[in-house]
Order: sequence, then structure tokens, then C-alpha cells
Amino acid sequence: MLRDFIAIDFETANQEPSSVCSIGVVMVRNGQIVDTFYSLIQPEPNYYNYWCQRVHGLSRQDTDDAFVFPKVWEQLEERIAAVFFSKGYNDKRYQIANLPFVAHNARFDEGCLKAVFRVYQMDYPDYCFYDTLTASRRQFGHSLPDHQLHTVAAACGYDLQHHHHALADAEACAAIALYLL
Repeated sequence: MLRDFIAIDFETANQEPSSVCSIGVVMVRNGQIVDTFYSLIQPEPNYYNYWCQRVHGLSRQDTDDAFVFPKVWEQLEERIAAVFFSKGYNDKRYQIANLPFVAHNARFDEGCLKAVFRVYQMDYPDYCFYDTLTASRRQFGHSLPDHQLHTVAAACGYDLQHHHHALADAEACAAIALYLL
């Protein structure tokens, strides 16, 4: 059973996987949600297409004053290290790389993370991702009308209120992971 993990969700500004414009993270330790993190991000490339805006409701006006990804990731690493690791240990990147990440349709979120690391020429530590979409297909099969996040969340007893808000989606993903993984 997966008891310590980081549920993560990105929203993007356009079709480029590196165009992350918001991130939601839920930190689960010993099977309990212990912290959450949300931030807007100035996307790269910095433009919004109509379809993405329609999905999540964010626009350039929302992210013009936001930090770029490396600054947001640095803040997140500090938060994760404070939640999961002793204060005396210096190599937080190594430790964080050993924590599993969980996402619903992990191919998308892992792809975004790899792309934005590449754009900013950051060393990617080869994070391990678990996929709640794959787990839901295994668990529920054809008993659900689809395996979209809100459908699976409801099947796991979680009421997703603000679908396509990165933190709300990460919270739903964490609930699904705790139920299925």
C-alpha cells in the first residue's frame, strides 16, 4: 500500500507541455494528507490558447506577475523537504527524487514536469510516477462510464468540487490513490 507520496497536477496555458501555468500538490505521509501547495506559474511559452483557458479559466492576466517555474519548484522542494525529511539532511533533491509522485493520467503531468525542467535546463531526477487513471481502469474496469478524474473520484467516495483547479485535482488524485493504491 502506498502511504507516503506526492499527488501532483498541472494546468497548461497552451498545447506545449512546458507551458505549466499552475501547479497543485498534496503531500501524503503515513496515509494522511499533511500539507498542500498551490501556485500560479508564468508559463513558457507565455501565451494562452482559447481551449486551455476555457478548461481552467486562467489567463495571462492571472500569471503575468507569477514566478517562473524554477522559483516555484524551489519553494515546493523546500516545503516537501520540511514535511518528509529531517532538517539536518542536505541533499533534499536526492530524497525528494525517491518519493513517489502520483497523478491522474500521469503521462500528462510527468510529461509537463520533464518538459519544463528541460526548458529551464534543470537536472531532472527521474521521479517515479504512479498513475491513478491506470489504477482505476484496473480496479473498476467497465463498471464506470469513463475514467475521468471526477468520475473516478466519485467512485472512490470523493466529491471533486472545482475540477481543473490544480490543487482541487491534486486533492482528488490523492484521495483516489489512498483508495486504490
